[in-house]
Parts: sequence; C-alpha cells; structure tokens
Amino acid sequence: MDLTLMGKAAKQAAFQLATASTAQKNQALASIADELEAKADAILAANAKDIELGRAAGLTDALLDRLLLNEARLSAIAGDVRNVISLSDPVGSEIDSKVLENGMSLSRRRVPLGVVGVIYEARPNVTIDIAALCLKTGNASILRGGKETFFSNMELVKVIQSALQKADLPAASVQYIEKPDRELVTQLLKLDDYVDMIIPRGGAGLHKMCKENSTIPVIIGGFGISHIFVDASADLDKSVDVIENAKVQRPSACNALDTLLVHEAVAQPLLEKLIARLGNKVTFVAEEKAQPLMTSAAEVRAAEAGDFDMEWLSYTLGVKVVKDVQEAIEHMREHNASHSDAIMTNDLFNAELFINSAGSAAVYVNASTRFTDGAQFGLGAEVAVSTQKLHARGPMGLEELTSYKWVGKANYLSRS
Repeated sequence: MDLTLMGKAAKQAAFQLATASTAQKNQALASIADELEAKADAILAANAKDIELGRAAGLTDALLDRLLLNEARLSAIAGDVRNVISLSDPVGSEIDSKVLENGMSLSRRRVPLGVVGVIYEARPNVTIDIAALCLKTGNASILRGGKETFFSNMELVKVIQSALQKADLPAASVQYIEKPDRELVTQLLKLDDYVDMIIPRGGAGLHKMCKENSTIPVIIGGFGISHIFVDASADLDKSVDVIENAKVQRPSACNALDTLLVHEAVAQPLLEKLIARLGNKVTFVAEEKAQPLMTSAAEVRAAEAGDFDMEWLSYTLGVKVVKDVQEAIEHMREHNASHSDAIMTNDLFNAELFINSAGSAAVYVNASTRFTDGAQFGLGAEVAVSTQKLHARGPMGLEELTSYKWVGKANYLSRS
C-alpha cells in the first residue's frame, strides 16, 4: 500500500468535506446506520471469524470481549450513529465575537481539523465511531485497526464506503489500511504533510510508540488506572452497588475499576459487604492492611510490585486500605490516575478536595467510573478518551475534532 497516495487522497477529500452541508453529512450518517442493520448478518459472520481466530491465537477474555460484536452491540452502534445525526454540527459556529476599537468585527469560527489518523486494536466499533464523528465534523480519516479485527473491519468499511457514495461524498473521506504490517504504522506516523492529528486507541505500548515516533500531534488517552476511594462518611451499601457496577458491568472497558481504596475506619464492614457481593466473581489483589480483612474471599492474593499499576481489563480488583482522603490521593498520583476516578463520600469538604486534587480527565462523586463515555456524556459517541491536558480532555466528541480560525470583518480597514 502507498500511504503517501492515501494521504494525498485524504487531504483532497478533507477540502471537499470542509464545505459539505450538514444535510449532506447527515445523509451519509443515516445511510451508515441503516446499512449496519441491513448488513447485520454479514457483519456478525465476519466478526465470528475474528473471534474464532482470536481464540486460536490465545487472546485473553478481555480482548475477546472488546472484539465481540452481537446483535445488541451492533444495534447500539447504529443508535450512536443516529445520535450523532441529532447533534448540532459545530463546523461554522462562532466561539465568541467582539468589535474592536478600530471597527473590526473579530470572531473565532470552528473549522475541521483536516485529516485524522486513528490506530486502534481489538475494537471494531471504533471503525464506525471514528467514521461517524469525523464525517459530522468534516474531517477525512485514515484508519488502521488491529489484525484481530480484520474480517469485521472489512465489512464495516464496506458499509461506510456505500454510505459515502449515496451521499455523493468522496470515498477517500474514510480510508482503511488493510495490511497489518507494523511498517505501515510507522509510515502513517510520518505523514505530517497530509495528516493533522494521530489518535491511538489501545494499551500503553501503542500510545508510547506513537508518541515517540510520530511527527504529527498525538492525542494520548484511553489508558489509566481507574480508582474508587470509599471515605469514612460514605453510605457503604450504596458504595458497594457503585463498586460492583464499576468493576463487573464491563470489566474490559478502559473506564472499569482497577483499584479500590478504602478508608481504614470503614475497611472491615465495607470489605465484608464487597466480598459477599463479588467474592465469587472477582479475584482480589490485596495490599498488606487489606489482606487480613479479605480471607473469606474465594480468590485473593497478596499484592506484588507493579500490581497497582495494572489496568486489569478483567475480573481482578486491587484493594488497599488508606488512612484518609489525602493518602488516597497520593496513591492515585503515584499510580497513573489519569482516566476516571471516583470518591464515595457524604463529606462535602472531602468531595471538593478529591475533585480538585485528582489529576484525572474525569472525576466523580458518588458515581461509577463507567460513565466516562461519549454517549453517556451526551456527545453521541467518542473518537477517544483523552487523558492529556492540551486541546482535548476526556471523551472526545464533535467539538474536540474541530479547531478554529480567527475571522476579521471590516470596511476596507488598514492598520495605522
């Protein structure tokens, strides 16, 4: 594959997309949603091939869950695309405006980024999410999925290309790198003449590789250890409900709970309730103070070096007893709390201290970490969850896929 030609084609497509009407872009999105449902059998059959090959290759249950499509998930993906249609098109909107003393009307107007390159692993839904959000915001995209999603992505790309044709938009608006060669990823990361942003979606290794090798700005995100701290003032029964949701609703998700921090004053009753609820589902990894309180759990082991730096993506939960909210925050700072973190508390001071001190992209008070999601936030879908601090943070929806330009209007004004 010649990625330079792909880059040129994407750049040209981006010029056309930048001036496409909202109605035209929405038509393409409606076609994508309709085709997903109409071609469900073919998509699920292709996904079944990927699942079979993944099992044979020894993929973990967490990765297989990320890879899996079924009727419910496919329907939800189509629903997310339709939600994007219903959202306001940010392109062309004005962020702010003012009139200068010299009479010039000055504003900032939202514009597409241009061409977005996305590198992702065992997540076929990302193919549709990226295409939908990029189309709505007038961006062309070059996608590179993992080899484990090959058959699924081939069917999904057919859906996208068909929808683009029906909306009279260029096929190069969404291109896919079909070959899994790592060398092609390296080439993509060097296409700064044509690609305006790189978004990796995967593990820490993928993000590190992109950050170190790209000549294009990279959005870092998707990885981070998610924590819940249960304060001494918390309602323990309700806290256990939230912990259960954060841990087991979908443990392979990047916002699933990795580490539970418990105030020493409520550690024993909280952990007894937690073991009664999750003791047969979850493997607990307990630090020194927590371990004696968890001997009744079906599966529990002593925490080892590096355990609290693990994004488990499975039915494993780290547990640590801390003396107060400050120790909880210090633990989080040491162990990559950059994604989604929560405090269970009825103490307003501790809640505000946690909010202001946590370095996470999303912080919750008495709510599950599982809410860090574009659809849950009302963004329609997300292109990624950014954990960096420049340009975009948290779930990246439509506005995060735009930049802006300054627009000055005057009556033949010259600078004095």
